[in-house]
Amino acid sequence: MSTLGKRLIQAAEEARTIARGEADPSTYKVHVPAEIDVKAIRQRQKMTQAEFSARYGFPLGTLRDWEQGKGKPDTSARVLLLVIAKEPQAVERALKAA
Repeated sequence: MSTLGKRLIQAAEEARTIARGEADPSTYKVHVPAEIDVKAIRQRQKMTQAEFSARYGFPLGTLRDWEQGKGKPDTSARVLLLVIAKEPQAVERALKAA
């Protein structure tokens, strides 16, 4: 399993501990970069905008806006994009199971 996969499992276990009231959630911090190169992530996946949009559920127009600098992904979208960049297979497995 990859390092990111291990970290995701650890994060899920920590979240469960917090949800059970067994840990203080204020002690956990997540860093999400303010800027992300959406086009580079898509190109590394060797996908067109339409393919990337369809595979990961982003509206095509929104994806185009992000790549052209007309808009910026919100925090949740940046998190998903980072996971896509690092572990696209994990995202695909999760979406297939949904």
